[in-house]
Amino acid sequence: MAAVQCAPLQQVATLQGWAGELELMPWLTLRYEHIAGIRAALRHSNKSPNTINTTLAAVRGVLKAGFLSGQFSALEWQRIQAIDRIAGKTLPAGRQLPSAEINRLFAACERDPVNGIRDAAILTLLAYAGLRRSELTSLNIADYETRTGVLIVREGKGQRQREMSLPIVARPTLRRWLHCRGNQPGALFCQLAKNGEYNPAQRISAHRVYGILADRAKQAGIAHCSPHDLRRTFVTRLLEQGVDFNTASQLAGHENIQTTALYDRRHVKAQRQAMAKFGY
Repeated sequence: MAAVQCAPLQQVATLQGWAGELELMPWLTLRYEHIAGIRAALRHSNKSPNTINTTLAAVRGVLKAGFLSGQFSALEWQRIQAIDRIAGKTLPAGRQLPSAEINRLFAACERDPVNGIRDAAILTLLAYAGLRRSELTSLNIADYETRTGVLIVREGKGQRQREMSLPIVARPTLRRWLHCRGNQPGALFCQLAKNGEYNPAQRISAHRVYGILADRAKQAGIAHCSPHDLRRTFVTRLLEQGVDFNTASQLAGHENIQTTALYDRRHVKAQRQAMAKFGY
């Protein structure tokens, strides 16, 4: 049975002494005692509860596929289901950027006469629309209506779409970029060609977006931040301004509100403010 390649499954294969390709490992020979042993080994290696639970969920996913296809024993599947998750809580990943840092990122773009206008537009959609990298890089020029500020975002592999209206304050940055890019059909964000002009046929990659933000953070003199940090900041800022969870979830393209709640960092600011005023 084929297994999806991912780091958690690779970790399981290593613990089982498998050195071959993940797809060739006999996953459906795993039994309750194997999974319990994997859980114990990960705990002994001081892995975080989240890492252990993610790993267990990954291997359970493979075995569930075997069970549903009739290739894995129902009794064995029930026994494996009884293996408990690891209790515990770790600090949430990433961070929320304060307004001052976001302004410094934009200032760093302004100082660059080559790619500054494009990068400022990229930063705008990360900070003011909370787009995922994949969503940003899949945008075409036809997906943005300059007159209304409406943006059509394709999620995942394009099966789902959502429409959002950019804040008025964000639209001038996009207009500057479109004036620089030109109105040729193709990618909204493209690479600079050797002749010094932007080529709509050369779409920038998600990896490049990550690098752009990392470079701008260094130039701005702020701590490292990722595109997903700006997505967290976008969701948190919506909630700070009184937007309800359901609307924030829709704007972020989350399938459920529980996911949106994981992006809420308002408690961090509240805790810091409480401790700043604390005293006897």
